[in-house]
Amino acid sequence: MSKRHAGVVVVGESVTVVDAEVPDDPNDPIIVLADTTLKMQTGNRGDALAVVYAQCANLFDKSKTDLVVIKASALPLGSVKLALLESAEVRGVVLAAAASKTRVETLQKSKISRTYGDRKVDEYLADDNFWDSKVTGHKLKKSSREAAMLIIASRGN
Repeated sequence: MSKRHAGVVVVGESVTVVDAEVPDDPNDPIIVLADTTLKMQTGNRGDALAVVYAQCANLFDKSKTDLVVIKASALPLGSVKLALLESAEVRGVVLAAAASKTRVETLQKSKISRTYGDRKVDEYLADDNFWDSKVTGHKLKKSSREAAMLIIASRGN
């Protein structure tokens, strides 16, 4: 029996969500059901974050998602900028919304590079043949591949 998983990547004030059916056989491709990007509203930041929370909670509740895998924070290479902190705020809101409805895991990109296959994540993201063999269903935007990779890399967990 397949499961319903979502991969989530937060960049700035944008939340990319890939919703997929994950077959039991790890050799079968995931079936993308939706590829959605949520944008924060302008105006009062607290109100905008509350809207993101409600949208995510509603999305994971309505889709009966079994697992949400969220791209985890990584240590910055340079100095910390305000945009990085604001992005972390949005990630925290998405984490809380998902956890209110289903099981949640966070996964660092560097961990995927170390534990999945024999290449770095960015190499997989650029490989069209990899995606043709790992994903079917709804057309996946190239900008959403990282969110889908979270689902692929977490299979079996």
